[in-house]
Amino acid sequence: MDRRSPIDTEVADPDAGWLATVMHVAFFVLLCSSLTRYLIVHPGARTTPWVIILAVVLALLYVLGPVLGPQQADGPGASAPTTSRLWLAAVIGVWFTLVVLAPSFGWCVVPLLYTSLRSLRTRSAIVLVGLITLCVVAAQLKLRLRFGFDPNLMFAPFAGAAVATAVFLYSQRQADRMRAVIDDLVRTRRELAATERREGTLAERQRLSMEIHDTLAQGLSSQQMLLQAADRLWDTDPASARRHIRTAESIAERNLAEARRFVHDLAPADLAGGGGLDEALRTLAERESSDILQVRFHQDGTPTAALPDRVQAALLRIAQGALANIREHADAGTAALTLSHLDDQVVLDIADDGRGFDPVERPGGVRGHGLPAMRARVQQLGGALTIESTPGEGTVLTAVIPLSPRP
Repeated sequence: MDRRSPIDTEVADPDAGWLATVMHVAFFVLLCSSLTRYLIVHPGARTTPWVIILAVVLALLYVLGPVLGPQQADGPGASAPTTSRLWLAAVIGVWFTLVVLAPSFGWCVVPLLYTSLRSLRTRSAIVLVGLITLCVVAAQLKLRLRFGFDPNLMFAPFAGAAVATAVFLYSQRQADRMRAVIDDLVRTRRELAATERREGTLAERQRLSMEIHDTLAQGLSSQQMLLQAADRLWDTDPASARRHIRTAESIAERNLAEARRFVHDLAPADLAGGGGLDEALRTLAERESSDILQVRFHQDGTPTAALPDRVQAALLRIAQGALANIREHADAGTAALTLSHLDDQVVLDIADDGRGFDPVERPGGVRGHGLPAMRARVQQLGGALTIESTPGEGTVLTAVIPLSPRP
């Protein structure tokens, strides 16, 4: 299939505007110099008026080029507009007549070759370039026939036209390939941006679900259990029932604080006081202790530097979720939180003496949303979560988070 050569290059590529300007200026310089030479060499020739008129007509036609000349085709493989083809035919026809009358006007061929390549399909342009070059050779041979055969006049114009055409087409096709590559890069960048937005949305949804589960959902579950216990004891043990209600009220107050901080994307409420993770876990253990479940906190080692906020928040949420699971499912009497500060990592162990379970029967020890949320938190920080449990012998949950980048 015939391939369309690039049209109106200075519009498609602003950086090519200087090339079009050089060609236009060169055309008028060559036209004026050819006319001047003709008037000097043939001052009284009968064809002089015609040469002057045709030179003026050619100049006017060329000036009308931006209006009637090379224009952008409607689409790939489309033909140039009719006005453009008629304009080019008029320019070539006037120039050819001038060359017949005055062979020195053959020097104007270079800008005309450029114009032809910009205006026509590649094959059509090559054919026209060949005809124009043949015309120049014939005119020059006619002019210098009296000096004998000159190989340069026979072959040099064709070689020059071939080189100019090849360079032009090569440059345009390279530009086409570059534009295609740029389009692919732009499209790929847009696709990557869309993918990142989707992944960001999913990550944010996961973060929100973990935050809701570890704060509001666990608090509501505790309140429900306390209110159910108060309802059962309301008639037989009013004091215990009122104590359960006050505890539920305290949990509701903490949940409200967590919800407000959650809306503002702040740190957990227990970390807001500035006491650090150790103090927050100690406060959590004291608050979660009751007549049914005794929770102890132990710190092992001394931190050499303050833990990153993300690490503190993640470990506190893991401790909150683990204690909620113990309170709801383990039927345990005691639980222990142990925070170990090592050189390159921090380790949180949550152990209980409850009923335990078989991790093999529950792949990964997964139950509900609690354990998957804990594992996701640890993995986001490059750490690992392990669960050791045996039916009737309690459970130990260990979260290990590195404090230095992995090699």
